[in-house]
Amino acid sequence: MGVLDHLSKFCTVTSIRRRRKAMQTVELKVRLDCDGCERRVKHAVSSMKGVKSYDVIRKQNKVVVTGYVTAKKVMKRVRSVGKKAELWPYVQANLAFYPYAAGVYDKKAPAGFVRNVPQAAASPSDPHEKYASLFSDENPNACSIM
Repeated sequence: MGVLDHLSKFCTVTSIRRRRKAMQTVELKVRLDCDGCERRVKHAVSSMKGVKSYDVIRKQNKVVVTGYVTAKKVMKRVRSVGKKAELWPYVQANLAFYPYAAGVYDKKAPAGFVRNVPQAAASPSDPHEKYASLFSDENPNACSIM
């Protein structure tokens, strides 16, 4: 046993390996009034580390960011330029089971969208939902049943 082996017991080097964030898409609702607002939000989002693509849709007041980022960090960056940001609260109207339930219809929603609330989703015990999922495209046994 040498001197270096003896010293290595006292001096250990451990490397901390960080786990890489998963690729995800973050959709935000941001009020965009003018070209300047749009430009500031684009610049703020594009300069973030881990962003692969971004899209600012001014007509819908929507910002879509795809990359190795978290929703919290994207919202923080957009808020740092002075814009109020929240997660995208809408779903397409044709995807909501009950688009006319209380609290679902929103006048501020873009055309063809309704607010995403729990009342708009069908319950799993609903008999109509059981039969609809039985013959859906996601069911691999649907062709054998037919």
